[in-house]
Amino acid sequence: MSGAQHHYPTRDEFARRLIGKPIPRTVTLVSAVFAIVGIATFLVGVFSGQERAWHALHFNWLFFTTISSAGVAFAAVHRLVTARWSRPIIRFAEGYVAFMPVAFILLLLILFPGREHIFTWAGREVIESPEKALYLSPGFFVLRGIVLFGTMTVLQLLFVYNSVRLDVAVLPEYGATWAAGLRAKMRAGFGDERRELHSQHSTQGKLAVAVCMVFVFGWCVMAWDYSMTISLHFQQTMYAWIVFMGAWVNMLMVLSLLTMWWRNHLASTDVVSMDQLWDLGKLCFAFTAFFGYISFSQYLVIWYANLPEETFFYRLRLTGVWKTVTVLVPIFIFVLPFFGLISKAAKMYLPTFVLFAVCSIIGLYLHRYIEIYPSIYGDAKTLPFGFWEIGTTIGMLGLWGLSYTGFMNAFPVMRVFMMTTPARDEVQVPVDPRTMEPLPAHE
Repeated sequence: MSGAQHHYPTRDEFARRLIGKPIPRTVTLVSAVFAIVGIATFLVGVFSGQERAWHALHFNWLFFTTISSAGVAFAAVHRLVTARWSRPIIRFAEGYVAFMPVAFILLLLILFPGREHIFTWAGREVIESPEKALYLSPGFFVLRGIVLFGTMTVLQLLFVYNSVRLDVAVLPEYGATWAAGLRAKMRAGFGDERRELHSQHSTQGKLAVAVCMVFVFGWCVMAWDYSMTISLHFQQTMYAWIVFMGAWVNMLMVLSLLTMWWRNHLASTDVVSMDQLWDLGKLCFAFTAFFGYISFSQYLVIWYANLPEETFFYRLRLTGVWKTVTVLVPIFIFVLPFFGLISKAAKMYLPTFVLFAVCSIIGLYLHRYIEIYPSIYGDAKTLPFGFWEIGTTIGMLGLWGLSYTGFMNAFPVMRVFMMTTPARDEVQVPVDPRTMEPLPAHE
């Protein structure tokens, strides 16, 4: 990646740029209005007996939550490889973690009052296989979700806390008042800068491994539980990878859009240069190609084998009211972004980058919809997409926006410490934080 030898402004200059530059109140206000509209829509649907309110909540939860958890996993990968090019922009991805506690609360809604409304096997369909009946037994199903998603949320919060702590400690006090006590706790006990760098780097390395492992394993199981099992008799070996790698692609697309916005808002074109945007464009293109590869490879195997116990899943989605949506999915999430971002010019010219990023986001949104709804409604006469789905989507977008703006207004929006500390490049060679001596190669 480019930009490894970039020379950054001084710490005082960073403080001047960041302090007094919160996200505009208009963004927070619009997010709050969206959240209220969405919550009201969902509550009206629930209390009027509209099953679609629960279905809309579920597929939107999958869409927003997978992207949010992928953002922190992306930051963890950068710690594992000690990436330097992304130091100016990685906090924009770490901010995704703010939605995770909200997502956990929504998951509790899905697992308890919503389970029988969403999952066809929860009281409406007989499970003939004793092994599958045990796996989907209410107690095990609920416990599995709470433990896996709860562990993922805690690990990601700890990872971001340790990352933010260094920047809070070296910058003047500023940010939203609700987090003042938390910022004070972060500063408490902050010692020698070089020792803190290596101590935090060591801790972050361990947390990063855990974050990545739980992200992959957790979404393998949760993709089976919350998406694939809705079609009770369908099984696909790469299903989980398609679920969370689609989220990974969209996490990069959203991060690219946010990076463009922050770059202008903070007037930091010298810090967040076109090099970083070009790198993001290359990642977006590469993972779009990978997502297309794993998706088509699974479809090709099922088409070639032509086994009824597998083909029914795609047959349903390629007929009737579902066909148009299904055909649009690969166009928006693969064809347009892949051929659109294949050239360097399309990545460097921001309007085209924005266009293809938005196409990919729309494609994954439709992908989540087509994962869930046909398995519930079968051969529907009309497409079940309207007031409940749009209202709930608006509400989830508002909740995500409130979470993200709340976090970014409370903590430094860039990794100032890692860009300004004189010892920043020492992390390329691991050091024992107790002795400050380089570790042997085998460690």
